[in-house]
Amino acid sequence: MVRGKIEIKRIENVTSRQVTFSKRRKGLLKKAHELSVLCDAQVAAIVFSQNGRLYDFASSDMKKIMERYEIYRREAFGEERLQKEQYVQELKKEMAVMMHKIEHLQLHCGKVMGQDLDSCSVEELKELTIQIEKSLTIVRSRKAKLNEDKIEKLKAEIAGGKRVLNERSRLQQMFEEKPLWMQPRSLESEKSAASCGCGNMNISDVKTDLFIGLPES
Repeated sequence: MVRGKIEIKRIENVTSRQVTFSKRRKGLLKKAHELSVLCDAQVAAIVFSQNGRLYDFASSDMKKIMERYEIYRREAFGEERLQKEQYVQELKKEMAVMMHKIEHLQLHCGKVMGQDLDSCSVEELKELTIQIEKSLTIVRSRKAKLNEDKIEKLKAEIAGGKRVLNERSRLQQMFEEKPLWMQPRSLESEKSAASCGCGNMNISDVKTDLFIGLPES
C-alpha cells in the first residue's frame, strides 16, 4: 500500500503533535544508531522538545564528540572569520583614503571660494589664480555660446515673422485688387460700346437677296 504524501507544516492539534514528535524522535535516534554501526561513524544527535526536554544519542562519549566538534568548528570557521576580518580591514582603509580625499577637496573648494587663504603660500595662491582663470575662461566661453545660440534663434524667429508679414501683405493686396468685370466703366468705354452697338445695328439693317442660278453674263 502506497503511503500518501504528508504536507510538511506545523501540526495544530496538540495531541497529534506530541504523538508525531515521539514517533519521529525515536525514528531519528534509531537512524543515527544504524548509521554509526553500519558505517563505523561517530554520530551524535541532540533534540529538544517543545517543553525543553533533552533527548540525545551518541555512538561514543558525547563529551568527546562535542569537544571534537568544537575543535573542528574553530578551525573551519576561524579561517572564514579571518578572511572576513581582512576584508573589513581593507574596507576601512579604503574608507579612510576616501575621507582624506573628501576633506582635501572640501579644503580646496573653500580656498577657491576665498576661504582659509591665510595658510596658503605664494605658490599655492598662484596655482589657485591659474585654476580660477581657467574656470572663468570656460564659463565665459559657455556663456558666449549660449548667447550666440539665443541670438540665432531670435533672428530665425524675426525672419519667420517678416516672411509671415510679407505673405499677409501680398494676400491682402491681392484681395483688395478687383478684377476687370468688377471695376466701374468709364465714359469713353461706354461710348465705344454704344458705337459698336450702333454699327452692328446698321450692318444688320442691310438687305441682301439670295439668288440661285448661273451668273449673268
